Amino acid sequence: MSVVPATAAGTVDIERLAAALDDRTAVVSVMLVNNETGIVQPLDEIAALVRERAPRAVLHTDAVQAPQWLDVGRAGACADLVAISGHKFGGPKGVGVLVRRRGVELVPLVEGGGHEWGMRGGTQNVAGIVALAVALAVTHEHREEEITRIGSLRDRLERGLLAAVSDLGVNGDPALRVAGLLHVAFPGVEAETLLVALDQEGIQAASGSACSSGAIDPSHVLVAMGMEPLTARSSVRFSLGYASVPADVDAALDVVPRSVAGLRAATTV
Repeated sequence: MSVVPATAAGTVDIERLAAALDDRTAVVSVMLVNNETGIVQPLDEIAALVRERAPRAVLHTDAVQAPQWLDVGRAGACADLVAISGHKFGGPKGVGVLVRRRGVELVPLVEGGGHEWGMRGGTQNVAGIVALAVALAVTHEHREEEITRIGSLRDRLERGLLAAVSDLGVNGDPALRVAGLLHVAFPGVEAETLLVALDQEGIQAASGSACSSGAIDPSHVLVAMGMEPLTARSSVRFSLGYASVPADVDAALDVVPRSVAGLRAATTV
């Protein structure tokens, strides 16, 4: 298995990907939207490269973070397999979708009846499936207006933090990210310590992804982007979504700069 690094912008390194592909490649898997930085990957370009360099390979995209921000039907049309999960856009937890291009063969993990073209056995969660479909339809209907609204909140948060916190760094290329994520580095501050301070003030943020909660190592995403481990350990992700309102940004702009200043002062004593 080959793991291809990312560029400093947060996208897959296309040159390194090209070097890793050959006629033995069976599967290429890439996120459509990165769950830490919010950077949208150049899936069309990746698909064209895979078809050219590894024509036998199946292209899979993890689009779990995408439905709120992108029309996945269009953005993922070049892939052979597209995966989404309902809990990311208001559907129930434990229900997801794997879209398979016709002709792509899969081996079932659970043997049994002939459900879903022989892919799995057992009774489907009909209520969960219907709920996911409704949530996806509502998300699609309101996506553009929510992108505008949430993007405005995110941009105000970013401008406020840049004005109030010295040496703040924005991770990844801002032009390539989705509206709901702001990923920044606070030099001189340990992210985990800052998160505890923010939590005590009612501000929820994260370092790394939920999948790596509790890990002491720097984010593998940021390290793959070429970031120094010390900077990666000072990086925090602020996520905004359908429940976010202007008061949330006001609170963050009050609490975050004060907390950063307090922690920096404590480390210089």
